[in-house]
Amino acid sequence: MAEKYDLIVLGSGPGGYVAAIRGAQLGLKVAIVERELLGGICLNWGCIPTKALLRSAEILHYAQNAKDYGLKIAGEIEADLEAVVKRSRGVANQLNKGVTGLMKKNKITVHMGEGKLTGPTSLTVKGGASGSGAEEKLEAKHVIVATGARARDLPFAKADGERIWTYRHAMTPKEMPKKLLVIGSGAIGIEFASFYNDMGVDVTVVEMLDRIVPVEDKDVSAFLHKSLTKQGITIMTGAGVEDIKADGKGVKAKIKDKDGKVSESEFSHCITAIGIVPNTENIGLEKLAEMEKGFIQIDPYGRTKSKGLWAIGDCTPGPWLAHKASHEGVTAAEAIAQELGNKDVHPHPLDRRNIPGCTYCHPQIASVGLTEEKAKEAGYDVKAGTFPFIGNGKAIALGEAEGFTKTVFDAKTGELLGAHMVGAEVTEMIQGFVVGKTLETTEAELMQTVFPHPTISESMHESVLASYGRALHI
Repeated sequence: MAEKYDLIVLGSGPGGYVAAIRGAQLGLKVAIVERELLGGICLNWGCIPTKALLRSAEILHYAQNAKDYGLKIAGEIEADLEAVVKRSRGVANQLNKGVTGLMKKNKITVHMGEGKLTGPTSLTVKGGASGSGAEEKLEAKHVIVATGARARDLPFAKADGERIWTYRHAMTPKEMPKKLLVIGSGAIGIEFASFYNDMGVDVTVVEMLDRIVPVEDKDVSAFLHKSLTKQGITIMTGAGVEDIKADGKGVKAKIKDKDGKVSESEFSHCITAIGIVPNTENIGLEKLAEMEKGFIQIDPYGRTKSKGLWAIGDCTPGPWLAHKASHEGVTAAEAIAQELGNKDVHPHPLDRRNIPGCTYCHPQIASVGLTEEKAKEAGYDVKAGTFPFIGNGKAIALGEAEGFTKTVFDAKTGELLGAHMVGAEVTEMIQGFVVGKTLETTEAELMQTVFPHPTISESMHESVLASYGRALHI
């Protein structure tokens, strides 16, 4: 006989486990189904452990440049790859245990195993809580699919974990690469390029489009390109990898440059970072949801075409970000509770224009809203201003004067259309602009906001002033 719930969540990543918790908070009887590790890719193999790796690389960078701060460190500073990876895995394990605790605290039943839908609100789980391989049958009034996504392979160079890596292999390397090829310059590719470069590896990045981090403002892309090149990373834009051959010694890659010339180069390892594939095959979705390129199509609250079946996160249209998935999880859980009779909850659909993006390379990138180019394409009369960190006292004192803040406004209404930052700790500051956009602020409110001194965040204020020709420190 099937176990019955108000809500079952298929997948326990940052979208799934948050949806489950919010559902439980609203009084629903909730279960979650997970085939591998609670917390999903983000917590175990993505967002969190990669930041632990990047932190180690950052500390190494500072230690190797201690003289810039008037300090002397005796002896050679070098990376212990095994210890760096061990620390990263320890961080992930700690957070995995934290999610396990949250499930118990919120009285959420966890079913470990492979889940497959047998209808919009029913599924089977192979494996079961006992791990015996038995099949469990579960039913609910509502089901949320939160199965996430995985790295996309090159058709002619599938990852083998030895010489050709995805992000997952790159996080737990068996050896330090000597010469690394990174294919793709989105957030994942650039973060690993930055990490391994700081660890002393010879890194080459190949990007098919005409600039790196192509979703960012052109000024940010140009600045980062120059900075990474200065750090020693070889960057090839408008280029493509035609073929890869891997053996026990390394990787041979045929690369076509922007002029059409094909040359063969040798590398010790290769990371493919060319996008994601949604985990939506073989889980019973074929007749239950509208699909496009494998992604589940949903309404602004997460509903699919089948009553009672919802979807959130990386298995739905982008942007494919953990914080977007978590927000969608809350929205879907609240909409479900409302449908089940809770009149005290009022879900709001996600406004994709206000989702920030962060890339944790060195220097960091953070942005929200429209780029200057996209704003003009949308028909806005634009006012845009940039303030460089070299004009910011705190940035100079920290030895982090590389970077800038750029803001984009609608000249007619003063609406903040977008904000784009590159430099130290900008991923911690972008939320100020996100709050501003969510509150539909204009330049007037931002100009009247008092920013603390000395902070790098003062560059945010100055960029707003610069957009209107009023910057004070340049």
